[in-house]
Amino acid sequence: MGILTWVVMGLIVGVVAKFIMPGTGPGGIIFTVVLGIAGALIGGFVGTWSGLGDVTGFNLISFLLALAGAVIVLILFRVLRKSKP
Repeated sequence: MGILTWVVMGLIVGVVAKFIMPGTGPGGIIFTVVLGIAGALIGGFVGTWSGLGDVTGFNLISFLLALAGAVIVLILFRVLRKSKP
């Protein structure tokens, strides 16, 4: 799956991740969607690299990898944001 498809998947996953991890943050839903895109890209690369599954299109494996990456990025962002003085 190409980078453009990962970005589209990231948009979808970003919205789903916002529902999984509700809360306030800078930028609201737009910023969460951008973090979701980043998480989808990371999830896709890590999934392909680790052999968890090829990200080949819009299917369940691709969606779950992207969702896991997006949730991890959102968690890391919130932890880093709270640790700042």
